[in-house]
Amino acid sequence: MSTPALPADFLRAIAESFPADFLTREPAELQEYGRDWTRVYAPAPGAVVFPRTTEEVARFVALCHQHRVALVPSGGRTGLAGGAVAMHGEVVLSLKRMTRMEPVDLLGNTVRVQAGAVTEGVHQHCAPHGLTWPVDFASKGSSTVGGNIATNAGGVKVIRYGLTRQWVLGLQVVTAQGQVLELNGALEKNNTGADLRQLFIGSEGTLGVITEATLKLTRLPGKQDVFLFAVPDVAAVLRLFRDARQAPLVLSTYEFFTDKCLARVQRHRKLRSPFEASSGCYVLLESEGGDPAAVEAWLGSLFERGLVTDGTQAQGAAQAQELWSLRESISESLSATGVLHKNDISLPVANLEAFCAELDAIFASRYPGWEICLFGHIGDGNLHVNVMKPDAVEKADFFAHAKQSDHAMFDLVRKHGGSISAEHGIGLLKKDYLDYTRAPGEMELLRTLKRALDPAGILNPGKILDA
Repeated sequence: MSTPALPADFLRAIAESFPADFLTREPAELQEYGRDWTRVYAPAPGAVVFPRTTEEVARFVALCHQHRVALVPSGGRTGLAGGAVAMHGEVVLSLKRMTRMEPVDLLGNTVRVQAGAVTEGVHQHCAPHGLTWPVDFASKGSSTVGGNIATNAGGVKVIRYGLTRQWVLGLQVVTAQGQVLELNGALEKNNTGADLRQLFIGSEGTLGVITEATLKLTRLPGKQDVFLFAVPDVAAVLRLFRDARQAPLVLSTYEFFTDKCLARVQRHRKLRSPFEASSGCYVLLESEGGDPAAVEAWLGSLFERGLVTDGTQAQGAAQAQELWSLRESISESLSATGVLHKNDISLPVANLEAFCAELDAIFASRYPGWEICLFGHIGDGNLHVNVMKPDAVEKADFFAHAKQSDHAMFDLVRKHGGSISAEHGIGLLKKDYLDYTRAPGEMELLRTLKRALDPAGILNPGKILDA
């Protein structure tokens, strides 16, 4: 694969000022680090660099600014919106070597980590102290803290703990000019004007490069009860959720997936369903605490009132993991067993029922007879809509049709006050639809921020907004 040319004096400056293993142009590594999980765009980075410290990041970014070389910040590359794709000769700035985690502060319940620290690694680092960073999702074994923050990631525990931004006290950020900013440190309270830290959370590396973060921790939850219920359809998923909100337990997770998702998981991972009969939809519910007698009575009433058709409760950690595997294997299994078009939408929780009641009509008109795999975090209003490519349809035609059909669904999202992207960001995939969620005044303010913080346009260009 030929790579776009980078300025000779830029490459010479890197060779003279950075370690020998700082930069690579090996074709295999360009392919690997030039893309994320979307697999929609062909990667074509000019090089990949691997800093170990914020100081190296700052010097490198300053060099990029001086030579007007575009760069793409890169973490675990688990995003699904093309936000970490380098396709026009940009230099990928990989933070994979920046994995340091400092000792846990047991008085402040915080920990400072470098941006390349893996999410699950942070969990393991904090667990011996009875603490956790409660940002959790299926990709926790690959995703990194910097990427989580840059996309304001959600995940499976949002109903209980909220989004990533709720669990970030401070940031260390490198600006487009190579200046290092320390934003808020480990302060719980800091009422000194606009909170600049929040500008960079969710900005997908377009305003600055996050290199370190001070994370807020919470106590590890106590006993977790994990249930899997079978229900006939999405309407029943929502009815059960409404009931669970009033149940005598603390919901930490309320996930659902359809029978089509389960079939793909079973095809790819060979996992077994705990139920003999199939059902239209399944609900994975995790709860903390509650009076055992009251919870038992509520569980029994679900069958009596016809809210579920079958159900099981995990007996121990191993069974709990088996149930969770059915849900956490979905994204991997869909990608492994077919070509698909993904959407990650959110609605106000109160509007979910009305939205879903109208969604089937869009599927019927836009994708007649096509396989639609739905799953998501119903507890926080987030739906993942996955359209699988029919065998008889060419790949290019499939994506063109799906992209055009998105307008109808996003019209419905806007009608019900929702967002076109719940937790994966905008990146390249969703920027053509951003005005379904953002008003013209908001779009102009976003452009103003970009021009002010990155006047040369070198930071993750083309993501979220065009210049």
